[in-house]
Order: sequence, then structure tokens, then C-alpha cells
Amino acid sequence: MIDPNISGTYESFLRRLCPTVVKVEDRDDTGGFLKTRLQKVKELCNTIPNAYWTNQYGNLDAVEAHYELTATEICVDFESLDYVFIGVSTAGTIAGVSRRLKEHYPNIRVIAVDTEGSAIFGGAPLKRHIPGIGSSIVPQLLSHAKIDDIVLVSERETVQACQELLTSHGLFVGGSSGTAFAAVKRYAARMPTYKHPTVLFLCADRGTPYLDTVFDPTWAARLE
Repeated sequence: MIDPNISGTYESFLRRLCPTVVKVEDRDDTGGFLKTRLQKVKELCNTIPNAYWTNQYGNLDAVEAHYELTATEICVDFESLDYVFIGVSTAGTIAGVSRRLKEHYPNIRVIAVDTEGSAIFGGAPLKRHIPGIGSSIVPQLLSHAKIDDIVLVSERETVQACQELLTSHGLFVGGSSGTAFAAVKRYAARMPTYKHPTVLFLCADRGTPYLDTVFDPTWAARLE
């Protein structure tokens, strides 16, 4: 299930990989496509025999997976952590990781990263262009997360951060990763100056699906 915000590269990949790809074109009441996609999924589940929907917005298995796997790897690799910045969309990652890290590092601060125009943390849903972060609904899994603070990042900042990660650090990552990095840079001024804190941000996506958008200067220049 895809919508017009998907990159042409990724849509082409999916159509070659999957026997059937459904693309919704109608915007919902928020100006986005998420509610339209969710409604279409429900329709398909009701009409296709033996259809199964993983429901990434409400499946507790996602929380458990990130608690047991993602967060456990972090705990093994880091002796101490002061801050972790995690992009929020379905909230599965931040719910699982935050709970595990809070147990292992009692003083860690979990910073939720969202994009401007997202409704996850109470803002009015607005038109967004970069997929992979933000949402026009409040995901059910968010209630399981342990969050200390929130940073909202503009899409222009996301583009700049993705390009900086590539050119300065050799990391070819996508929109949610760039948004998290932008949040770290903005939040750094609020961190204590008497010590060098240990800070982690998650790179949850590759840059390939964003070649036609975030990494295309012409596309990026059209962002409002």
C-alpha cells in the first residue's frame, strides 16, 4: 500500500518485487494520505480471503522486537548513555527502545523526534512531503513509550541534515535519520556544558528511496 509521497525509485522497486501494489491517490481530511491508506487496508482485509494486516501502528510485537533486539544491542555497545534521539512515526521503535534503555541507563533522557506538520504530539496535521517520520494520527503504540522531551524539525532542516550526513560523515541515510540528526544539533545547546554527554541517534532508513526527493536539489528547493 503506497501513496503519492513515495519516491519514484522505491515505487519502482516495490512494483518489481510485489505481484500487487495498491496506490491511493485521494487525500484525507488532514491533507495527507495516511487515513486513506488505512481505510483501504481495512477494505482489502474485508474482501481478500486470508488477508493479514500487521498493523504497525498498534502491533505490540513491534514494541517487543525493539525492546529485545534493537535496545539490547545498544545496551551491549554502550557503557553509558546520556541522551537518545528517536524519530517517531508508528512509535514502535521509540516504545520498545525507550523502555529498555530507561531500565539499563536510569538517568538517560529519551528525546522523541517528530516533523513539523505531524499530529503525533498534538499539533495540527499539515501537508508533509517526506515519508518515514511523522503521522497524521496518534499511533496507539505511543502510549507505551517513555519520553522526556520532544523536538520538532522542519523538512528543510531534514534535507540539510541528510546532505550533511552524506558529505561530512559518509552516511547515506533517509528522512527519519536526517530528522533525528537535525534534532540532535538543535538540542545540543540545551545539554550541560560541564561535560561531554554521550549521545545516540538512530539511523532507521537508507538514502536510496530518497534519491528523487531529499537528495534532489530541484525537489528540495520546492519545499515550502
